[in-house]
Amino acid sequence: MEENKEKGKNKGEGYLILGISCFYHDSSAVLLKGTDIIAAAQEERFTRKKFDKSFPIESILFCLEKAKVDVKDIDLIAFYEDPILKWDRIYKTNLTYSRRLNLGKLFNWFNSKLNVEYEIYKNLKDYKGEILISQHHLSHAASAFYPSPFNESTIVVLDGIGEWACTTIGRGINNRIELLAEQRFPHSLGFLYSAFTQYLGFKVDSGEYKVMGLAPYGKAIYSEIIKEKLISIKENGVLEINTDYFDFMSGKSMINSKFEDLFGKRKRLNGSALNKFHFDIAASIQEVTEQIVEKIVKFAINLAGSKNLVMAGGVALNCVSNGNLLRKGIVDKIWIQPCAGDGGTSLGAALFAAYNYYNLNRFVNKNDDQKGSYLGPSFSNENIEKVLKSFDFKYERYEQKTELIDLITDKI
Repeated sequence: MEENKEKGKNKGEGYLILGISCFYHDSSAVLLKGTDIIAAAQEERFTRKKFDKSFPIESILFCLEKAKVDVKDIDLIAFYEDPILKWDRIYKTNLTYSRRLNLGKLFNWFNSKLNVEYEIYKNLKDYKGEILISQHHLSHAASAFYPSPFNESTIVVLDGIGEWACTTIGRGINNRIELLAEQRFPHSLGFLYSAFTQYLGFKVDSGEYKVMGLAPYGKAIYSEIIKEKLISIKENGVLEINTDYFDFMSGKSMINSKFEDLFGKRKRLNGSALNKFHFDIAASIQEVTEQIVEKIVKFAINLAGSKNLVMAGGVALNCVSNGNLLRKGIVDKIWIQPCAGDGGTSLGAALFAAYNYYNLNRFVNKNDDQKGSYLGPSFSNENIEKVLKSFDFKYERYEQKTELIDLITDKI
């Protein structure tokens, strides 16, 4: 370890670090050279399976090809979460909330997802190096702070669930991250929002943005019912969920019939018409979410001591809530990890390894250090034309950007 620290090199030089996220949803891979992001991609871009959870072999091959290196050249692989800690939560949750132990489910999980080192070595046979295991919210936190334009900031991670943590508060200074507080499962703001996503007939883990989009069309007339019956919120943002109304603890569904009875209507069927009731439900959960996030961030800033805020986790993509923090002056500056969901955790795991295992120096970029997120596959005009011809599509090619821009704006 000390020898590695002494070898620490400047940004863009040194160790090749491969970050991996997989087995649940949004599998991805990232390759760093030192602290420089060389390539990053999600597996769904190659397999065409939305939210693909499989081992990200295609994403890894893309990263290696872009860097013109072989897997044998990799110095370290960083995995985004701790499977032992996750197993602890899954096993104890099954004991607590299920009427009987689901031994088949537990056995399958134990066999397929616990030994990630074995899976990595099996899929990358030429790799003989070390594997660093991060933690889910630590990876989120690293993905938010390290590429940000801040030398010091408050860190807030908000998502459904990691291993145990659902909300995490941290502090980032220079090349170090310290996690200061967390709220544990089942008291999850992400799951609360996803429950309403399911109630409104949208797919969990993908349709939450539709709920946010519906909210302006309604009135938040159900906010008080939500706060009286479904949850309690403390001034420091600590959220307690009344689990009598939810089924996500057992993994069968987000909500149950008691949840539906509370609002007097059954869950909307996907594809059926939306009406005022659905708009008002969306407006209500959006308002409650904004109130909770505001309390969490205020507490986090007091705890971490910086009004620069960075965020990651699925809830961090609620841009309406984020805008509220700026409008009210709760934060001075805010930076959200563009890939705030689990797809971004491979980046966080790799960056955490770079700064904490190899102790590399951090050079803050005032515009952020993520290269505009142009990190995945790109396609030349020649490649695009070849595909168009292979399918006999009709097309026109414009050589000059200004000519193309004029054409597009005329069409608009």
